[in-house]
Parts: sequence; structure tokens; C-alpha cells
Amino acid sequence: MNRIKRFFELLRDALAGKESNILSGNLDKAILLLAVPMIFEMAMESLFAVVDAYFVSKISVDAVATVGLTESCLTIVYSLAWGLSMGITALVARRIGEKDVEGATNSARQAIYLSIVISVFISLIGFFYSEELLQMMGASPSIIATGRGYTKWMVGGNIVIMMLFLINGIFRGAGDAAIAMRSLWVANGINIALDPLLIFGYGPFPELGVEGAAIATCIGRGCGVLYQLYHLFYGKGIIKLNNGKTRLNFDLIKKLINLSAGGTGQFIIASASWIFLMQIMSRFGSEALAGYTLAIRVIVFTILPAWGMANAAATLVGQNLGAQQPERAEQSVWRTGFFNMIFMGCVMVVFLIFSESLIRFFTNEQTVIDYGKECLSIVSIGYVFYGYGMIVAQAFNGAGDTRTPTILNFFAFWTFQIPLAYVLAVTLNMGPTGLFVAIVSAESLLTVAGILIFRRGKWKKVRV
Repeated sequence: MNRIKRFFELLRDALAGKESNILSGNLDKAILLLAVPMIFEMAMESLFAVVDAYFVSKISVDAVATVGLTESCLTIVYSLAWGLSMGITALVARRIGEKDVEGATNSARQAIYLSIVISVFISLIGFFYSEELLQMMGASPSIIATGRGYTKWMVGGNIVIMMLFLINGIFRGAGDAAIAMRSLWVANGINIALDPLLIFGYGPFPELGVEGAAIATCIGRGCGVLYQLYHLFYGKGIIKLNNGKTRLNFDLIKKLINLSAGGTGQFIIASASWIFLMQIMSRFGSEALAGYTLAIRVIVFTILPAWGMANAAATLVGQNLGAQQPERAEQSVWRTGFFNMIFMGCVMVVFLIFSESLIRFFTNEQTVIDYGKECLSIVSIGYVFYGYGMIVAQAFNGAGDTRTPTILNFFAFWTFQIPLAYVLAVTLNMGPTGLFVAIVSAESLLTVAGILIFRRGKWKKVRV
């Protein structure tokens, strides 16, 4: 009973943002205090996808397909955002471990400048070429007519995605995980409130359909960014942007680009492979595409909290390497991986038992349900592997070794997953089942390879 009581006390401290002692003391306690806010942060990020899918599914199958295709385009944006986020987390964590707060603050400032420039360029593409993006993804004329406004808002308003991810990466690197978590609470609360109002036109609000979901998401994320900026300038955290020099530092920006390039490459390689998978899936009709889209939304809802645990591992590795404690850094990875494996194993059991009920929550179209159920059941079989794999990948990134997971992603997704998916789904006429089998096979292979390389320990010698 005392242990249970102590656990809930630590849980309360974690949600309240109590500072964790990353560099010394009980490692399990440090992991819990750091990981819990990050898990909730990622859970809130995944909630965007689930909420939008729930309300959009009430419109039409084409509307759901639109969301799926647009999200495939947005994976490039997410890749850039994740890459910058990983780069700045590694830089800030290493500087904080070295007790160089000024260096950490300046790194954060330059990262924000860089993300603004990138997001403006992507916004121009989204505003002027939304229909072309959907055509490129193989969308039918009816899907383009339904969803071009959604795509325009989501891609054109990518700056709120970029900033939300990037600034939370700053907070995570500094160990201020609770602030990152609360920014997603703000963003999600506003999105949940606005979604039905703007989609269905309740009260004085116009009925905007699927486009309303995009507008609600942009407003919600934008408010989350404002919350972040308030804490960066006026909060009590370690990083304060109202102090120090504000001019551009091109040497530091170059270092950030080099560090983030690997992280961005990882997600571009992975997300671009998902675009090809979506194109293969589109061969089997709107129902298959909608079922796959809904299943992926559910999968993301469980994967992102696990990524919260992985982000905690990245911070632990970065700060401990900065403090010249490589053995504690490695120990934190294996311990965090064990916890994540247990979590993902539990999720696997839930998916295997309740897959149909989970998809039925979004739609009553039986054909769509059947495809979504099959996707959840097959993909979840590899969840125990994913639990360790994502921890190891983020450990490399936290150490500043973004090159190794980039190479691993390329071989796992482009030389293995995509060819296997095409052969099984199209050549061997297995249909969507073949694509699902290819996904779980590639992810499992990636995990095994990552663990074998991690055990060599070269990541401990990377300089940031």
C-alpha cells in the first residue's frame, strides 16, 4: 500500500511539473517525473487526429478519405517539425547538462527563427496548390471537391504545427515537460470545442464541413503556441527568450540544421513511405482507404504516448552525456525501454480483443469497419517490438547521433517495406492484408537492427 501511495504521489508531482533530478538519484523516479508529462503531451497530440476523425466520419466516406490523404501530405511537415524538435532537444539537453543555460537559450532562439522561414515556404504551397496535392495523392474528383479547403488550411497553416512541436522540443530538452504537456491541453480543449461548431454549423457558426475541422485545428494549435510563447518570455522555466542577444547566429543555425537533418531525414523517409502505402491502399477503393485511415488514427493515438516515453529517454541521454555520465545514460535507455514495452504490450492485447469496437466508434459502415479491424489486429502484433524500437531510436537522437536511425529507416522502409507491400498487396493479390503484413514486418526488423547497433555504444562518443 505504501508503494502504491508513493506511486500516485509521484504521478501527481509529475503532472504538477515538479523538477526531476535527471543526473543523479533514483533513475526510475527520474524517468517517471520526466516521462509522465511527455506521455500526456503526446496523448494530447494524438487526440487531434482522433477528434477530427470522429467528427469528420459523420460527414461522408470521402471526407474521411480526404483527411487521410491530407495527413499523408502533412507527414512531410510533421517530419520537418519532428526533425527540428529532435535537434533542438539534443542541443538544449546537452547544454543544460553542461550547465550552459545561455547556450541553451540562444539555441532555442535560433531554432525558432529557422522554423518560421521553413513554415512560410510550405504555407505558400498549401494555399496555392491544395488541389494539386490531392491529385498527386491519387484522390478522385469527388474527394478533391470535398476536401480541397481542408488541405488548404492544414498545409497552409503549418506554422502552428511547426512551432508547437519545436517549442515543446525546447521545453523537453530543458526538462520542463509539464509546460509542453499543458500547451497541448490548451490546444486540444479549443479544438474539441470548435470542431462540431464549425463542421456542422451549430448556433451562429457557419456550416463548413470538413474544412471546419481544419480551421478548428489551426485555431487550437495556434492558441497552444501562444501559451508556449508566454512561458518562453515570461514564465519561470530555465529557458527565457527575453534575455540575451536576439540577432541571427548563422553558425548556430548551421549546427542546428546539421543536427536536425538526420532527424528530419528519419521522418521524411518514414512518412514518404507512408505516402506510397496510402497510394497502394487507394487502389482498393474509398472504403478500404477510409478503414485504413481510421485504423491509423487509432494506432497514432497509442503510438504517440509511447513516443512521449521515448522523448523522456532522449532528454535523459542528452543531459547525462552532457554531464559526462554515459553509463547512466545507457541505463536510462534500457529501463525506459522496459517500461515502454509493457505499455505497448497492454495496448496490443486491447487491439486484438476490441479492434472492431474501436473502429465502430467512428463509423457504422461495415465494409470500412472490416478493413479497419484487420489493420489494427495485424499491425498491433508488432507492438512489443515497437516499444523498445522507438526508445532506442530516440536515444540515438538524444545523443546527437541522428545519422544511424536515418540509415536504418531508409533500409527498413524503402528497400523492405514498400517493395514487400506492393508484392503482397498487388502482385500476390492479398489486397490490404498484404500491406498490413508489410508494415508489421518492417517495424519489427527496424527494432531488432536498432538494438543490435545501440549495444555497440558508439553513440556515447558523439559531440554536439
